[in-house]
Amino acid sequence: MLKEAMHVMQVKGEPRRRWFDDEYFDLIVWFEPGEEIWGFQLCYDRERKPRALTWTRQYGYKHTGIDDGEHAAGASKAAPVLVTDGAFDAPTVSARFEAAAGELPPAILAFVMEKLKAHKL
Repeated sequence: MLKEAMHVMQVKGEPRRRWFDDEYFDLIVWFEPGEEIWGFQLCYDRERKPRALTWTRQYGYKHTGIDDGEHAAGASKAAPVLVTDGAFDAPTVSARFEAAAGELPPAILAFVMEKLKAHKL
């Protein structure tokens, strides 16, 4: 069940953000100064095959895989990066996300669900 992280680092010059997570999802939501949602990133399947769906007012949708940076044996781990990934399974991810909504404020849940169901890629 998604729960909100209480001490989320805010980056100067970037929109304010809130972070919710559980064992399967990470949801980061960015807000405009008037508290309107500017965008979100929903990371899912964290342990098996991590991927992320990002939506922002400026750029729209982007679906990516998450390369965890652990490739070369004996080398130091690199920083995780987003990489091109296949199609987004909106019905499956939407259903699981809605079931895990937990402590999400209703306005955030409604906004993210609307965007997940509207995704056409």
